[in-house]
Amino acid sequence: MDQSAEQARQLDSLASAPPPTDSPFGAFGFPGFAGVAPQPAPPEPRPILELEGEEYEDELDALSDWVDDFLVRVYGAEVTTAAPWCEQWQEHADVVAWLHALWLAYQQHKDPEAGLSGLFVWHRDFLTHAMATVRAASGPLSACMTDPDRPAHRLLPGPPPSSRTTAETAESEENGEPGQATG
Repeated sequence: MDQSAEQARQLDSLASAPPPTDSPFGAFGFPGFAGVAPQPAPPEPRPILELEGEEYEDELDALSDWVDDFLVRVYGAEVTTAAPWCEQWQEHADVVAWLHALWLAYQQHKDPEAGLSGLFVWHRDFLTHAMATVRAASGPLSACMTDPDRPAHRLLPGPPPSSRTTAETAESEENGEPGQATG
């Protein structure tokens, strides 16, 4: 009888959840890391066009410093019709988005954890493609400066909204909700 009761206690013990440990492998019998505090996760980067107000302005200021003091100085090359530039690039939302993504990738790839080839990967996978897109002859800056002696800036109009968005906006306005789409 005593042996049967002992076996029942052992089965209950094996069937219960393991006690919590500091180790992510505690359930497998590995010891925890005593005295080591878990590192907080770094903040999630957010695309700059999702930011608003002061948060957007602060991020744009930091991006502008990097673009003006580093990117254009080192990788700007000559301004030509084949590679236009705009001194007011911050007013081109698509250019801001491209350059912000490039800057985030730069920060990641210059980190020591990226290893010795981190910056090579940034050049190969990010810099070349982003600059070719932003400065393309038919790209977002094509109506801006193509000659350094003649600064120019013009925002090109984007495509109109889709017919579905237009219909939803018109329906909302009929229902007394100007400028809001129903959804």
